[in-house]
Amino acid sequence: MQPKKIVKTIQTEIPIADKKINLALLLKLSFEKIEAAWRKLGPGLVTGASGDDPSGIATYTQAGAKFGFNTLWTALLSFPLMVSIQEMCGRIGLVTNHGIAGVIRRHYSKKVLYFVALITIPACILNIAANLAGMGAVANLLFPEVSNWIFTIAAALLIIYFMVFLSYKKLEVILKWLTLVLLVYLIVPFLVKVNLSEVFSATIFPKLEFRKDYIAIVVAILGTTISPYLFFWEASMEVEEHKVHATETHKPVEIVDKQEITNMQKDNFVGMFFSNFVMFFIILTAGSVLHKNGLTGISSVGEAADALRPLAGDFAYLLFAIGVIGTGLLSIPVLAGACAYVLSETFNWEQGINRKFKEAKGFYITFIISVVIGVIINLAKIDPIQALIWTATIYGIVSPILIYLILKITNNKKIMGEYVNNKFNNIMGVACLIIMSVAVLAFLVTSF
Repeated sequence: MQPKKIVKTIQTEIPIADKKINLALLLKLSFEKIEAAWRKLGPGLVTGASGDDPSGIATYTQAGAKFGFNTLWTALLSFPLMVSIQEMCGRIGLVTNHGIAGVIRRHYSKKVLYFVALITIPACILNIAANLAGMGAVANLLFPEVSNWIFTIAAALLIIYFMVFLSYKKLEVILKWLTLVLLVYLIVPFLVKVNLSEVFSATIFPKLEFRKDYIAIVVAILGTTISPYLFFWEASMEVEEHKVHATETHKPVEIVDKQEITNMQKDNFVGMFFSNFVMFFIILTAGSVLHKNGLTGISSVGEAADALRPLAGDFAYLLFAIGVIGTGLLSIPVLAGACAYVLSETFNWEQGINRKFKEAKGFYITFIISVVIGVIINLAKIDPIQALIWTATIYGIVSPILIYLILKITNNKKIMGEYVNNKFNNIMGVACLIIMSVAVLAFLVTSF
């Protein structure tokens, strides 16, 4: 080969090699950034995703089936409210090193504490029953040869095993990966024809209906997104996360640094955005598939999944069903865990999923009993699917009381020190309190 040709060959080949090296390096760096961001996500992501549990899916599906796109606006409304309230709950956990019930026990009347426990625990157990029923119903559709009760018991045993025998870190990893199952609901609407201009119009310029059933479903949506059990769970999970962080960094548990607060806020924002984004798409699916075809009387996730098959195809039906099972496995530990934390903090028992069973017997026994009662409700043929809508409505009625308490706690310098609410926190918190109170008042007025 002549010298000129060699030089020309080198000049043309080196840039291509450089491009390949640069692309590989770029992909590696991008993957490392995504991996690092994923590692930082935790309680906020799990809390947000668990709000889209089978009972929540049933509520959103009913809303979309009955009112079409006319409740899509609730996703935009609830997002900033969820971010605000859940951030306060996470901050309470990090700063005080106690869950919400624990803080109430230390600083407020026992009557308030017992009232909070009394309204939270039964609603959570009923919600567990509803979620187990929803999982059993769609599992039976996927595997007709397996009866509902067999799947319900198997799912309950699996959840109890994970919660009791796995360490906090292992359980957190499993719960985080389970959140990804919600991505299936972002696919379903694209399997059918959707009028995007109609979706945009209904979301930004909704036609509000001042009638009992519409107001009731709006209260139920707000109740299932801004749920008391999510308040308790996130605060307690931030305590668990802080203890692990303190152990790893060899810092005193009593001290919280500003970076932890910042990480919690980012995690919380991502989790609540993900939750509301999925909620939007579930309502969109029901509105574009079920409502458009006249199926406005859907009363359960099982019916919703079954109705999707002839209208949207087997793939959409399969995705919807898988989503229900996955979210059930994610949300039931959160619901039962909330019961365990509330009761343990109420009676000052040792608690925490970073403790072994023998170190926190009351905590784990409460968790197990909560799941078992949920199974019994299913086996007793009580209709938990209809009851779950009422559970969400009860959450909507109870939430203003708890939001008021959370605002009092996060504005108390004796409790929160330098991490009390700023002006923006209070504006958003009060807005959430007013909106939830007005929704409940509207529901009560139209009900009587």
